[in-house]
Amino acid sequence: MKKTYTYTLFIALALLVAAAIVGIGLDSPVSGPLLIAGLLLLAFALRGSEKAKGYSYSVVIFSSVAAAMYYPAPFQQIGDFKLGTLIVPLLQIIMFGMGTSMSIKDFEGVVKMPKGVGVGLLCQFTIMPLLGFGIAKLFNFPSEIAAGIILIGSAPSGLASNVMAYLAKANVALSVTMTAVATMLAPLMTPLWMKLLAGQYVPIEFWGMMWSIVKIVIIPIIGGLIFNKLFHGKAPWVDRAMPLLSMAGIAIIISIITASGRDALLTYGVVLVFAALLHNTAGYFLGYKLCKAIKLPERDCRTIAFEVGMQNGGLASGIAQGMGKVATMGLGPSVFGSLMNITGSILANWWRDKPTGEEDPK
Repeated sequence: MKKTYTYTLFIALALLVAAAIVGIGLDSPVSGPLLIAGLLLLAFALRGSEKAKGYSYSVVIFSSVAAAMYYPAPFQQIGDFKLGTLIVPLLQIIMFGMGTSMSIKDFEGVVKMPKGVGVGLLCQFTIMPLLGFGIAKLFNFPSEIAAGIILIGSAPSGLASNVMAYLAKANVALSVTMTAVATMLAPLMTPLWMKLLAGQYVPIEFWGMMWSIVKIVIIPIIGGLIFNKLFHGKAPWVDRAMPLLSMAGIAIIISIITASGRDALLTYGVVLVFAALLHNTAGYFLGYKLCKAIKLPERDCRTIAFEVGMQNGGLASGIAQGMGKVATMGLGPSVFGSLMNITGSILANWWRDKPTGEEDPK
């Protein structure tokens, strides 16, 4: 297998170089297949490296984005069926999967680690919405795109932050607890921040958005918790299938949004990528530094950095779809969700080799 991964890597790099030589233009009949195939093979090749395999899924996401940019029609509609209607059901399946991996014990961390959870939630639901508002103002985006940037800042963290916390030798228990509590608070906090900050850009129906989040997040998670309680250990195939189904669902959602917003991405894509990177990395930095300032343990600081910087882009996309603005409001969450996997992996791998100060001296 090692030779297979090596040969695949060389083929992938050759295809990507060929795509660059041909010119990565959307009107080129050759560069699209070269780029997409090169990215998919690169994603497979990265699985052969212990250090690099964490980037494999991110490369798959970029291949999905490339496919949607070159060939948007198949990602928008098949016959009379509009693929955008799949976004909410896919999110509900993902959230159900999140629920099956959780239990009531995940909420016990609020009692065991009240300071870390409280500080983390305060950082998450203040830093990111305000950063999103400031960035939307700074770059002077059109109203609906600006509202989308505020929307991703107002969303809770997702499961990706738990994975990054594990890779970075952070406090995984705190990460899981924060994700669980933040997700349950989302029906209140997300519409509240959207009403306060994004109301000047687009009309925000507070109660309608709250009910939308309850349908997308709370009900499926409760269903997953009940499933876990009743069938824990009796259906191991669910534990194996849900992570793969969730990753596939996120890739499909991002592809659909990219295809829907292709024209806007061609106009604002580069600036939107820069804005998303600024939003994401500033969240890591401010979350970490504020926790260091109040002398939280290093592992907790790393955890909260991920919880603040990594948002639930899928939920934000579902809200945009529910408002009928996925092609504009959905762009910020889509770009942010794609990039945060790369930045999160880089930060986690860098921290993994750094001591936390809590290692066993033996």
